[in-house]
Amino acid sequence: MNLSWLLDFQALATSGNFSRAAADRAMTQPAFSRRIRALETWLGVTLFDRSTHPATLTEVGEWFRAEAQTILARVARVPDEARAVAASSSATLRFAATHALSLTFLPAWLRTLETRLAMGSIQLVSDVLQQCEALMLQGRAQFMLSHAHVLVPGRLDPGSYLSVKVGTDTLIPVAAGNGSGAPRHCLGANADVRVPLLSYSDESGLARVIGALRGDALEKCGTETVFTAHLAAVLKSMALDGRGVAWLPVSLIQDELQDGRLVEAAQPDWRIELDIRLFRNQATAPPAAEAFWRAVALSLA
Repeated sequence: MNLSWLLDFQALATSGNFSRAAADRAMTQPAFSRRIRALETWLGVTLFDRSTHPATLTEVGEWFRAEAQTILARVARVPDEARAVAASSSATLRFAATHALSLTFLPAWLRTLETRLAMGSIQLVSDVLQQCEALMLQGRAQFMLSHAHVLVPGRLDPGSYLSVKVGTDTLIPVAAGNGSGAPRHCLGANADVRVPLLSYSDESGLARVIGALRGDALEKCGTETVFTAHLAAVLKSMALDGRGVAWLPVSLIQDELQDGRLVEAAQPDWRIELDIRLFRNQATAPPAAEAFWRAVALSLA
């Protein structure tokens, strides 16, 4: 159906005269008549009684007159609505952040930035690093917040994406405490005993880091993966339940370390120091996103 047919219909419904309506629509009468017929064919009904002079609307034609007006009015509003949506979207800050940092780092970090910038609405997608990177590559997120390590590159090409260090964290192996300040399970304590390991799935960014920096050492000290998940919070729950050793960010387990429910399960040289980095595309972003990036830069100066 051609939208202009509705305008043809309105012209004929108003005048009842094919010649006059055709002139109003700046076309020949035969061409105009064909367009009215095409509309009726598309609808599968007769809109005009051509046996009367002037032509009059049939019963269904009277109904369709109101419908046509509604359709045209709705279409006329679309450009303004589209511009309003675009303006709202450009003012919204769209973040992708890993689950752990969404829970621990992001809220307080945003609160400190709000002292420098009046922020509008924020849209956050909290997911594993692999999915966060995909959102950035697809242009569906303006910023990505994640753990990072200089020796473990991600999927965002440094030639196309900028990043700044906005914090630090430490990844440590932990296990449930035995009540006397020692861990129930310990890496490297006894090579003859298989240590149950609570591991991250491949989609997790922390799995990349552990595999690249401690993978060989974990194999040598006799670990056995007994549980796999992509969320640090899930591995934390399993570790608290005494199921094995989990590598967790200190930012996620500060309270549990302090009260002894979780205990470091290896020597300090097993720790992995991490950056917390904010990524963005190098291409120019909407004004709200650029203002946010400047506020981040000022907070680090």
